[in-house]
Amino acid sequence: MTVYANCNFAQREFVLFDFDGTLANTKPGLVRVATQVLSDFGMSPEEIGDASRLVGPPFPEAFSLVYGLSAADAVQVTRAFRALYDTVGPEDFPLFPGGQAMLESLKAAGKKLSTASSKREVQVMHMLRAQGIIHLFDAVIGKQNDAQGSKPFVIGRALQELGATAENTVMVGDRNYDVAGAHELGIPCVCVLFGTATKQELLDAQVDALVHSNEELTALLTTGSCER
Repeated sequence: MTVYANCNFAQREFVLFDFDGTLANTKPGLVRVATQVLSDFGMSPEEIGDASRLVGPPFPEAFSLVYGLSAADAVQVTRAFRALYDTVGPEDFPLFPGGQAMLESLKAAGKKLSTASSKREVQVMHMLRAQGIIHLFDAVIGKQNDAQGSKPFVIGRALQELGATAENTVMVGDRNYDVAGAHELGIPCVCVLFGTATKQELLDAQVDALVHSNEELTALLTTGSCER
């Protein structure tokens, strides 16, 4: 792991987690469904290109950001995406290696856990339940409608639900959106390098710490140990 800021990670009681690319490897299933939906919308394989770029930013804005779709078209494509994505099974959103053990270790250390995802809250709850880990969370926070998709908004809701403050909270994510959203509210952000972003993206976002595995994440958040 690499720690860039002295944020007393182990002393922070509340831990907020992004979902896609942080807790679960949703990329293959998301890319498969998005590619199908964009193809049905009339886009060629060349126009679709790397659909994994959709992992991170909230929908429907992601389709405008990545593919330049109008707001109306982005809403239409998102509706089709969700209809198909709601049928995927647990094999399309497996936990990253060591993920359950990491959450169990944090709970055993007295941490309070919540998601803070731009994914639909009902979807996050379904996926946590399907993977058998929902009982490890003190709150499950996502967006309840598309007006609530910004990362600062969902982080703020998580703080309110937990009764937490920025001073005793840490965010765990995998994209620059997680770092920026946490920093906007004065919260340090640890990012995992097994997610979607490149290391350079996270460095440019001024991430506070980087970890290569859930074992390293557990150590950082429970003992503060690190290798510089």
